[in-house]
Amino acid sequence: MSESYNNVWDALEDDPSKRGNLKIRSELLVSISEEIKNTGETQSHIAEVLGIKQPRVSALVKGKISMFSVDYLLDVAYKLGLHVSMQINDEQAANG
Repeated sequence: MSESYNNVWDALEDDPSKRGNLKIRSELLVSISEEIKNTGETQSHIAEVLGIKQPRVSALVKGKISMFSVDYLLDVAYKLGLHVSMQINDEQAANG
């Protein structure tokens, strides 16, 4: 019988803090990637707006999660005009 998980990060990471970090980065990265794609602008233009190099924009769009910290992704999200909010729950309540 196979084990069941709530999401991919639960299956890939045993450490709860690392798993939480991956979940947060993943959500941020998905939103950022969608926002970049929805602008219709070139990656070069987005890079200028964000003050970064075009290859970093490409990595954001491609979802290269290992390349970005939570802090970096929050900064990018705000520069793109995204509103970021958080909800904090007891781990037992979240898994319960």
